[in-house]
Amino acid sequence: MSRALRRERKRRDPKGGDTDQIKAAAAGECALAITNQYYFVRLLRSGKGEDKSITEKLGYLFPNQDGRGAHINISGGGMLAHAPHKDAARAFLEYLASDEAQAYFANGNNEYAAVKSVKLSNPALDAFGPFKSELIPISTVGTNSVRVQQILDRVGYK
Repeated sequence: MSRALRRERKRRDPKGGDTDQIKAAAAGECALAITNQYYFVRLLRSGKGEDKSITEKLGYLFPNQDGRGAHINISGGGMLAHAPHKDAARAFLEYLASDEAQAYFANGNNEYAAVKSVKLSNPALDAFGPFKSELIPISTVGTNSVRVQQILDRVGYK
């Protein structure tokens, strides 16, 4: 890319949350925004004209689809060793991993299901097509979380 083109590109520090970053990109305040995809899908599914106008101005992509895959947020559940109602806790965790619960949360939150075999009913999410997620063991994430935050702080990531 030429220097002249680089100078024309706008740069703006992040302000607000993911939806604010999407709106800023649509308004031309910045050239791109890194956000969680479910915020974009929420705007796609909205019945508001202003939200439709925002999404019509933008595209999206999942990074690293030809390599290691895209980073994904991790949510989890567990049970304390001394939980007073272990059977109920176990049953609840099993329910959360069931096809029924996975479909409910994924469709409602505009996210992909954690259980790959679950079929979703979300046309806006379907429009994104399949994606390849990175497969980092959760233990590796936990072991390196402090180091990752230090790197992000050092490079000024906001």
